[in-house]
Amino acid sequence: MRRLIAVVAAVAAALLAGPAVRIAAASQLSALRKVFAKDLNARGGTNGALVVDMNTGQTLYSFKDQIGRMPASNEKLYTTATALLRFGANAQLQTTVYGVGSLAKNGTFDGSLYLHGGGDPSFGSTTFDNYFYGTDVTHATMQSLVAQLVAGGIKSINGDIYGDASYLDAATGTEPYHYQPSFDLGSPLSALDYNRGWTDLDGYYFQANPPLYAAQQLVLALRTAGVKIPKNRAFTGKTPIGAPALASVSSPPMSTLIALTNTPSDNFFAETLIKDLGARFGGRGSTAAGAAVVRAEVASQFGIHPEIYDGSGLSRSDSSSPLDIVTVLEHMASNTDFVESLAIAGETGTLQDEMVGTNAQGQCRGKTGTLHDVSALSGYCLARDGHTLVFSIMQNYVDPDAEHPLQDKMAEALVRYDGQSLAASPEPPGAAAVLKLR
Repeated sequence: MRRLIAVVAAVAAALLAGPAVRIAAASQLSALRKVFAKDLNARGGTNGALVVDMNTGQTLYSFKDQIGRMPASNEKLYTTATALLRFGANAQLQTTVYGVGSLAKNGTFDGSLYLHGGGDPSFGSTTFDNYFYGTDVTHATMQSLVAQLVAGGIKSINGDIYGDASYLDAATGTEPYHYQPSFDLGSPLSALDYNRGWTDLDGYYFQANPPLYAAQQLVLALRTAGVKIPKNRAFTGKTPIGAPALASVSSPPMSTLIALTNTPSDNFFAETLIKDLGARFGGRGSTAAGAAVVRAEVASQFGIHPEIYDGSGLSRSDSSSPLDIVTVLEHMASNTDFVESLAIAGETGTLQDEMVGTNAQGQCRGKTGTLHDVSALSGYCLARDGHTLVFSIMQNYVDPDAEHPLQDKMAEALVRYDGQSLAASPEPPGAAAVLKLR
C-alpha cells in the first residue's frame, strides 16, 4: 500500500509540474527568438536565418530562410561535403615522378623525368608543410620523392626534368579575378603547386609559373641529395603516355584536406579541391566542371539547388539560402570527419577569436563566411538541454565587423537554450545522441 501511494503521489506531482515545465520551456524559446529578432537585422542589410533542433526536428527560429543570398565562405560546406562523399574520407591525391629512359649500372639515368601534379594543394617541402600544416600530419613532400629516386639507384641524371600540371586546367585564378592569381585566393591555382605556389613563407610573392618552379625545386632537391645533374634542365611538359612511375607521394587523406580547408577557411584549398572534383568526376579539371559536380551531388544527396559557381564562395554569383545550408548540415551531422573539419567557437580557426569566455566557447562548431559586404555563420551548437541545434545566419550588404559580435550573441543564445519539453514530435531514431562537438 505504501508503494502504491508513493507511485500515485509521483504521478500527481508530474502532472502538476507538467504545465510549469512547459511554461518554462516556452519562455526559453521566446528568449531565443527575442535575441535573433533583435540582433539579426539590427545593422540593416538583407538577412535570413534558420535554427532547427536536430533531436526533435522542431524549427526554433526562421526568418526569410528560403531566400538565396551570397554565402561567402559558407560555400565551402558544399565543396567539402561533396569531396568527402565523392572521394571518400581516406582518399589521397598523388604527386608522381615518371621516367622516360634507362638506368645504367653506374646509377646514371639516361633520359627525362616528369614531375606530375595530381592536384594536391599541400605538396611542398618538409619545412614548409610542417610549418603551415603541422607536424602531426603526414605530408607529401619533395624530399620524400627524391629519397625514393635515390633509393631506386639514381646517382646522376643525363636528361631534362619537366613539371607537368596537365591534370587540371591552366587557369590560375577564378572568374572574379579574370582567372588570374589574387591575394584573395591566396595562391595561384595549379595541379602542381609547390609550397602553395609561393616563393616566400609569407605569401607575398607568387610563383610566375608553378609547374616550372616545382621542376626547378626537384632539380635542387636532387642535387642536395647528392644526385649529379650537369646543369639546370628544368622545363614544363606533359608526361608521355605509358611512362613508368619511379616515385610517388600521397597527400594527407581527404578528411584532413577538408579540415585544412574549413577550419581556417582556406580559399586556395577549396578552389583546388573543386577542380579536383571536376578532374575526377566531371571530365575536366576546371572550376566550372567541379562546380557542376557539386551541384549534382547536393541535388541528389540533399535535394537542394543552390547556385554554385566556385569552391570558396568568393564569387558574387553564388547564392544559397539558410535552408540550403541547414539541410546540408543536418545530413552531414553523422559524418564525424565533416563535423570535426569545422572551427570550434573561441578555440580554433576562423572562430578562434569569437565567443571567447562565453558559454558558447567550445560548445559550437561552425563555418564563417566573409566578403566586404557579406557575413555568415552556420554550424552546430550544443544546447543546455543536451540537444544539438543546427543553424545558419546569412547576411548580405552589411559591415562584417559590426555583425560578428551580434552573431556571437545569437550563438550564445543557442547554447543557453533549454526547451526539451517543447518537442513537437517524438525524437527520430538516433537523434538523442549528442553531436560530437569536440
